[in-house]
Amino acid sequence: MIIREFDPWKSILCTCPVKYSVNPYTGCDHWCVYCYITGYIKDAFKCRPKENLIKRLKRELKEIDKKKVVSMANSSDPYPRLEKKLQSTRRVVELFVREGIRFQIVTKSDMVVRDIDVLEKARCCVAVTITTMDDRIARKLEPGAPSPGKRVEALKRLKGAGIPVSVRIDPVIPGLTDHLEVLNEVRFVNHVTQQLRSLCTERVGNAWYLPREMRIELLGALKEKCHEHGISFGTCREGFKSEKSCDGTHLAR
Repeated sequence: MIIREFDPWKSILCTCPVKYSVNPYTGCDHWCVYCYITGYIKDAFKCRPKENLIKRLKRELKEIDKKKVVSMANSSDPYPRLEKKLQSTRRVVELFVREGIRFQIVTKSDMVVRDIDVLEKARCCVAVTITTMDDRIARKLEPGAPSPGKRVEALKRLKGAGIPVSVRIDPVIPGLTDHLEVLNEVRFVNHVTQQLRSLCTERVGNAWYLPREMRIELLGALKEKCHEHGISFGTCREGFKSEKSCDGTHLAR
């Protein structure tokens, strides 16, 4: 199956709306040191296309509930370097536009701006993940991903084209990543999704979390900064109530 029901490891803290997940590629070439897909995808950092992607998608789209949002992608970035040549993600976006599918793109790549001409016609939103604005730290954490500055510029271009955008600050590593500095750079966005995945000592279900007191402090500071800029705030699987949606999919028009 190409289209799957989104299932974030059956977390009891998950507040995501019911949605589908589509990954045009298997594996990812961003090589993020904190990536979770290494736990369930063989050769996780070897990116490869899915066979007969569009043909299979066309068949499966006939069977899904088109009222639900499709999230693309949750196990691999939809804009790996292969996308420049293969354009698999662009073809998926074009298909979604023709079929009237509401969808969200989640990426760390500025390549998404290439598809603005199609996204302008789509019922979509775009979430860009930024962990830090420090290029040196970013190169160590996400050696295959475009620089934070390029991602910010991509957000600006998408926003300028009238495409709803959000930023995912994920993961937050206290003392290393600078979540408030990220927000200062992207203060024009509509929604911030906060995820914390490091220095974890508290276990909830099958996931490890920062101590609750530390999470409250970090989330509180970010939420306050969001309100200063008029940005809605959401958290993903942190045990706190989001203001609109935890994943930003409410922005998909």
